[in-house]
Amino acid sequence: MGHTRRHLAIARALIELAPESSVLLATGSEVVNRLGLTPPIDMLKLPGLRKVTNEEYAPRRLRIPASEIRALRSALLHATIKAYRPAVALVDKHPFGVNGELRAGLEELRAGGGNAVLGLRDILDDPANVLKEWSEDRIRESMAGSYDLVLVYGERSVFDPVVEYGFPEAVAARTHFCGYVMNRDETDASAEAHSAVGRNEAGPRVLATAGGGEDGFALLQTFMRAAERESWEGIAVAGPMSPELKALGRLAARANVTLHTFVPSLSGMFQHIDALVCMGGYNTLVEAVSKGVPTVCVPRTSPRREQLIRARAFERLGLLTVIEPARLDPENLGRAVNSVIGTARQALIARGHAALNFDGARQAASELLALASARPGREATLARSVAD
Repeated sequence: MGHTRRHLAIARALIELAPESSVLLATGSEVVNRLGLTPPIDMLKLPGLRKVTNEEYAPRRLRIPASEIRALRSALLHATIKAYRPAVALVDKHPFGVNGELRAGLEELRAGGGNAVLGLRDILDDPANVLKEWSEDRIRESMAGSYDLVLVYGERSVFDPVVEYGFPEAVAARTHFCGYVMNRDETDASAEAHSAVGRNEAGPRVLATAGGGEDGFALLQTFMRAAERESWEGIAVAGPMSPELKALGRLAARANVTLHTFVPSLSGMFQHIDALVCMGGYNTLVEAVSKGVPTVCVPRTSPRREQLIRARAFERLGLLTVIEPARLDPENLGRAVNSVIGTARQALIARGHAALNFDGARQAASELLALASARPGREATLARSVAD
């Protein structure tokens, strides 16, 4: 879901800059329609995948072998590029798609005169893991011949993938740092987000969120147990892919915590809360830091260490407090939440905006339009997401 939301933010920024453009978002995400698609943005829904281990995926719903779903997704992407003829294709995270499913599509794009752009979040994983995965198919060496531009959705001063992941010289030369990407239209509080915040007008409000929710049960369970013994009001968002909703519902009822499955404009809740408890996902942390939300972060540490690296970097900048999963219990979490409640938000906003650039969506969109302008009359962009 995070990948899709990032690229939807870029698509919206692109349409603002060039209203005559059309954007087609190809994604396996099952919640993209709930994130608000407006013309001229449309979606191609790919059969969904679920992660088994790093670089190993299986069908999320279809009862077919992994090789068959790979072939199906590859054929859909190839046919789409051939028929849609994008001026620019923005590819997310996996340079050649999951298990190389995008290689044929990239060849079709090149044959049709289109440009390929690789978009990378600030941190992919621990450098040793990325280098191991990329070395197996000589991905780093192949990137230079397949991509005209690499966009990093982050800051070189926070983490430099060019150095950490050993980009070849030709790839490093065409790598641009855009700053952090966020959905600006979601940062304004909506009536839906306001109503989701909770009941208590007297005490502090603390929101806990687990992103998509697939592996967030331990965090939300600990949060609810902490809320039972604290004076603040607890609000939890389980995430649309949470497999433990019934158990969370029972815990929430006992702890008097307001539980939601999914809130489309989650960041719209941020101005109505006094503290946030979350994992270390890109979108949640970036949106929270940009709004100066006092935050306690419990990052995921497996199968990838990306969240831990990001959380530690943001903690060094004085933007949040980190509890690593091995230290997570109701006492430690309650203590950390109480320590951040009352933090001056304006000071956090000033610190965050001094350290980080949050204009990544617009900067990325500008780069895409610059490439598209080389093909007069064809300013369509195919944005690709593998949020599976």
